[in-house]
Amino acid sequence: MNPALQGLLIGLGLGAFFIVFEFLALNKAVNERAKKLNRKAEFDVTDRRRMATITRFAALLPLVFAFFFWWIWG
Repeated sequence: MNPALQGLLIGLGLGAFFIVFEFLALNKAVNERAKKLNRKAEFDVTDRRRMATITRFAALLPLVFAFFFWWIWG
């Protein structure tokens, strides 16, 4: 398999894992905070920014992995 394609696929897998893990962790924190404050569970500004940041990071991760795999093993 082409090293760049292999890096791209590994980056996609890691990016998806990071997004899912971050969403589950944020969702748990939001639910605990809502229960503690007796409010409806909703993401606040900080939570939305944190999710947007990890999503942008996960979007760039496959490209970076593809480049470095191509550079090192290609």
